[in-house]
Amino acid sequence: MTETAYELLKYLFLGLFQGFTEPIPISSSGHLQLAQHYLNIDLPGLTFELLVNTASLFAVLIIYRGDIMRLIVNGLGYFKEKTPETKRDFYFIIYLIVGTIPAGVIGVLFGDFISEELSGIKTVAITLIITGFALWLIRNLRGRKHDGDLTFKDAIIVGLAQAVALIPGISRSGATIVAAMARGMNQETALRYSFLLFIPVSFGGMILGFSDLLDYENLKEMLMPYTVAFLGSLVASYFSLKWFMNIMAKGNLKIFAIYCVIVGAAVLIF
Repeated sequence: MTETAYELLKYLFLGLFQGFTEPIPISSSGHLQLAQHYLNIDLPGLTFELLVNTASLFAVLIIYRGDIMRLIVNGLGYFKEKTPETKRDFYFIIYLIVGTIPAGVIGVLFGDFISEELSGIKTVAITLIITGFALWLIRNLRGRKHDGDLTFKDAIIVGLAQAVALIPGISRSGATIVAAMARGMNQETALRYSFLLFIPVSFGGMILGFSDLLDYENLKEMLMPYTVAFLGSLVASYFSLKWFMNIMAKGNLKIFAIYCVIVGAAVLIF
């Protein structure tokens, strides 16, 4: 196998791996670190992470495009006509904004500390076990809160959970869904709020890191590997999220809880 073919396969694997693990509650960042450590794969760095996260963002936008358009139309329509539907969606947008703030603030203030001090394999193992136990605790919850029943307190608590997920090994989707269901949201609302909350955080990261991508000195020679990784992450994120939505509807979160605990424990032992 030529070196070029190997590089393309490596980036395809990393794109598929990140894309598959991003939507489901097992921590994509933690699993990428485990892949780097145990498979001896060098992670390409922040520009690559930005690229594959953007691909996952596009997958979320495609799947939730109907909800996004409804929120925009009804959110703006609230200023013209205050109906139960426009009020519900207007406040849902407000709660998304409120829920985004904690991760933004924590990321700016402590991002460097988290990346430098909390990115070891042992940290990932411990946080995976924490993620597993948290998922296990809410595995049987069946909340009754719908989109129109959310409060500012719900938004702040779920937003804080998303901020905690900046630590590698703490799943972003897992943390936000655990917090949402603990606050009494039903599975559908918890899932929708979690992934719509992913959009502004991911979009903000994309905007902040876009200039770094353009300034990347090896961008021209990395164009093909990056394109392969982007497409792999996009496709894997789309089908992984669709699969996860089906699992959430059936309430089978315990499979992820068990998986996270087993992987975390295995890393600590071996």
